[in-house]
Formats: sequence, C-alpha cells, structure tokens
Amino acid sequence: MRVTQLFKIALYSVWSNKVRSFLTMLGIIIGISSVIILVGMGEGTKQTVSEEISSLGTNLITVSLTKTATISNQELTELKTKPGIKEVAPQISSSNVNVKAGSKSSTTTIEASNANYAKIKNYTVSSGRFITDRDVENRYNILVIGTETANNIFGYTNVVGQYMYVNGIEFKIVGVLASEGTSTTGSSDDKIILPLTTAQRLLKTASISTYYVEAESQAKIDTAMSYLKMFLNKKYGLRNLATSTTTNSYYRVLSQTSLLTTATSTTTSMSNMLSGVAAISLLVGGIGIMNIMLVSVIERTKEIGTRKAIGAKRRTILAQFLIEAASVSGLGGLLGVLFGYLGAYIAKTFFSTSIVISSNIVIAAFMFSLLVGLIFGIYPANKASKLNPIEALRFE
Repeated sequence: MRVTQLFKIALYSVWSNKVRSFLTMLGIIIGISSVIILVGMGEGTKQTVSEEISSLGTNLITVSLTKTATISNQELTELKTKPGIKEVAPQISSSNVNVKAGSKSSTTTIEASNANYAKIKNYTVSSGRFITDRDVENRYNILVIGTETANNIFGYTNVVGQYMYVNGIEFKIVGVLASEGTSTTGSSDDKIILPLTTAQRLLKTASISTYYVEAESQAKIDTAMSYLKMFLNKKYGLRNLATSTTTNSYYRVLSQTSLLTTATSTTTSMSNMLSGVAAISLLVGGIGIMNIMLVSVIERTKEIGTRKAIGAKRRTILAQFLIEAASVSGLGGLLGVLFGYLGAYIAKTFFSTSIVISSNIVIAAFMFSLLVGLIFGIYPANKASKLNPIEALRFE
C-alpha cells in the first residue's frame, strides 16, 4: 500500500473521532505551549539581565568589603595611579528613607558618593547638575533626585532649586537624573543621590563597604582587578592570598563580565529547569496517545483482521498505526506552537513580561512532540500488527 494511502486512512481515523483526538492532543498542546512560553521567559530574563549589566558599563568593577576597613582618600588617590585603574568612587546606600515636601511624603533610596560616581555608573542629569567635589568637601545639604521620586513628591520633574526634607533635614535639589526606567530589581528612577560626607552625617555612619572602580578599558579589567586585590590583601594583612582569588571572607571583587557570566549561568539553569517541568506534560501526553491507540486497536480489531485476511502485511498495519499516533502528536504540536505564541503575546502585552522566542526552540519542541507520538505509538502499533486475522475476525 502506498504511503499516501496510509496517510489518508490515518488522518480519516483521527478526523472521524474529533473530540477524542483533541482530548488526546491536550497533553501535547499544553506541553509544547508551556515549553515555548517558559523557555521564552527564561531567554527574555537572560537578555534583560544582560542588557542591564552591560548598561552599567563594561569597564565597571565592584568592590564589596565583607569586613569593613578604613580606606583613606589618600589611598583612593594612590589607587587611581595603578595600572588599569581610571577612577574610584566609594558608595554608601540606604533604603526606605523618608522624603517630604509640603504635604507630600514618600519613601525612597539614598545613594551617596563623590563626583566620579556619575561617570563610573553612567548617570546623566536631565536638568541641573550632579554632585561636585566641593559639595563633598563642604558637606553641603544638596541632592540629585530621580524622576519618579520627583513626581511622587512634587507631581512634576522641573524641581531644580526646590527644597525637600530627607529624614527631617532640609536639602536643596540641584539636579534631576535622566530617566532609566524599570529593571528586574525595580524602578531605577526612585532614588536620591547625596554627597558622601553629607550622607554619612545624615545616616550617622562612617563605614563604607562598597567601592565602584572604572578600568581604563575592557582589556585592562584583569590588570585593574589584580592591583585592587593586592591593595586589599595588604590592607587586611592577607599577604599569602593569591591575587587570582575573586572572593573570600574579607572582600569580593567582581567585574561586569563576571557578573554577566554568573547571571547568564543562573538564568540558563532556571530556563532548563522550567523546560524540564514543561516536558513532563509531553510525556503525560505521550501516555495519553498510547492509551487511546490501545483502545483504538481493540475497537478496530475486526477491521484489522479483515485487512490482514485480504492480504495486508504486518508492516502495513504497523505503519498505519504509527502514522495515526504521529498525526495526533504532530497536530497537537502545531496547536501547541500556536497557543505558545498566543500565550507569549498575552504575557508580553498585558503583564509586561520579557519573552524572547527562538525559532530553534519552536522547531525542537515540535520535533520532540512527533518523537513522543512515535515512541508511545510503537507498542499499540506493534500489538495491532501482530493480531491473528482469524482471531481478529471472531472478536466480539
């Protein structure tokens, strides 16, 4: 019998039991659509995190002191003379700080540093100016405000020259940050930036545990990190600690490249885990196909016996039932792809979820659905092909 005829017979059998065929496909449809949506979410998260890290600058190095040490301004100045190091900016921060102007109040985040901070972190102001060295030296009560904080307190962003209270102390607004939008960690526009010394007095703390360092170029990041580690090893008396060590119980030195690698690795693992969970639906769908195909073999026992009696070969019966199983899983796979794209569109449009759908994932998911149908269709097809024609004709 021709392959085209086998396909016609198989498709007719599927179509003649539309409701049962659709219910059989449900596991495949759910599995394929889940794989597409969840992998797309994983890829979207990976892309978003990569863009956010890259936007901070590829030359950025973050130094986090686990055990606080006193680093003087003179030492920071000396650090800038080391090979590979261009600028250094200490930073202290605090969340849930109360800000108020008139009858409006809110809570926001403080970031405090020196004049180099804007360049190192790629901050720009849409109006006014940024913090200067003079502001830090004289502990002036000035601040640079984010656009969201300005809107929350004043209702508009043209606030340069206005005054507001931070934890009950009056500050003058000298600049407004350019809007950066929302990231995975929340809004980047809901914050205020103060001179380092002013913030130390406001927050009643002198300790600094975070330093941002700008390397001269991306090619010199490793050189800059080596000198930073040598400086910190000497500072903490860790003379025997190798400069290749990135983290220890005293400090952590991380570049944007290492952060990007870690973030990519984490999101990839998450994406793989979600894909594995979604793939379980495909296996459940495969079991459903095998179950329905076994029922179909029983229902069509006489048909199989008749076909064998008039000369149908075993391989023909085997091929027919395999084609039926593949047709069910293939159609389920196509519908799963359709629902996957639809679900991704809904999530992207109404829930602002970042989803990146790869054509390779779609093709791989569809091919896997076909494979599931064939694998789980082998047993029923083999059982049908082995039926004895005489016993099959007598079956009631």
